[in-house]
Amino acid sequence: MIFLFSKPSHGQIDVELNLPLSPNPRLLNAYIALQAWKHAMTSDPNGFTSNWYGPKVCNYTGVYCAPAPDDPHITTVAGIDVNHANIAGYLPEDLGLLTDLSLFHINSNRFNGKIPESFRKLGLLFELDISNNQFSGEFPYVVLYLPSLKFLDIRYNQFSGTIPSQLFDLKLDALFFNNNKFQSSLPKNFGNSPVSVIVMANNGLTGCFPSSSLAQMAGTLQEIIFTNNGFTGCLKPELGALKAVTVFDVSSNNLVGPLPDAIGRMKKLEQLNVANNKLSGYIPESICSLPKLKNFTYSNNFFTSEPSKCLKLRSKDDRKNCIPYRPLQRSPMECKSFYAHPVDCSISGCSPRSPPPPPPPPPPPPSPPPPVHHWP
Repeated sequence: MIFLFSKPSHGQIDVELNLPLSPNPRLLNAYIALQAWKHAMTSDPNGFTSNWYGPKVCNYTGVYCAPAPDDPHITTVAGIDVNHANIAGYLPEDLGLLTDLSLFHINSNRFNGKIPESFRKLGLLFELDISNNQFSGEFPYVVLYLPSLKFLDIRYNQFSGTIPSQLFDLKLDALFFNNNKFQSSLPKNFGNSPVSVIVMANNGLTGCFPSSSLAQMAGTLQEIIFTNNGFTGCLKPELGALKAVTVFDVSSNNLVGPLPDAIGRMKKLEQLNVANNKLSGYIPESICSLPKLKNFTYSNNFFTSEPSKCLKLRSKDDRKNCIPYRPLQRSPMECKSFYAHPVDCSISGCSPRSPPPPPPPPPPPPSPPPPVHHWP
């Protein structure tokens, strides 16, 4: 039996299988897909795929087989894990033949290019991890068409452009797209996402900090990491609704105004980082009284006071603020200059505007002129 498939860098390849060894059709498709992928690899310095030959794909390193979900009597390729293999190359369209795939993990390699359009065929894909590679171009829109996807990790690549609004309507549990080159604001439907973990650090995201949208996600959200972006505006009291959140990191943005006392209602909070912003006022005692708080970093802001409870935390950092009698603070001149222009969160440009007053009622119609009587 002869099968032909394309291999752009080497032309046409003849794949010869002996009939007695021919696997079932799904494993045959997997063989075609994996051989196409191997030929798309330009470097495998550790020999990770050295045993990727012959039709017995379930013996390939990093390839995992299981009974097919629709027929337990048929064996199929259910998972691929080539994490940390340092392989270079690209992902060929032939990978769309792996229609029973539930996990695809290729983090910490040197794959480049784009995610194949044929991934739309991977209707059972549950976990997609392409992090720490060299993928580029716009957001990989093909992931928006994976109905079973729950875990998406595209961090540490070179994706750029805008974040599509459809991403936040997916039924994901974990979303990581930090350390790329995205430059956009968050769409209005951001709060629709049911994720428990969202990490979008180290991009070029801008716009008002989405306090209200995060509050919409209170039923599922546990970890929030937005560090090193360009978010603006004030942190709002709605954040107190995030009662299941354990990690809240909004450091290195352009946030202003006070820390809401309502953060003291986030009873499961363990890590709180608001460093490197322009926050001001006092540190609420309710925050430092949180029962599980282990690490509170609020350095490089303009806070003027902190309760003694904060000083008793296991790990805290209050440097470069305006707190009297604490070491390593800003100069009095710098603090005075900052407070000469107080922040009003109601006019920061990020609070919902009050609706305009209704227009005045129209003037009443003019009275008709009095009747004119002509006397004889």
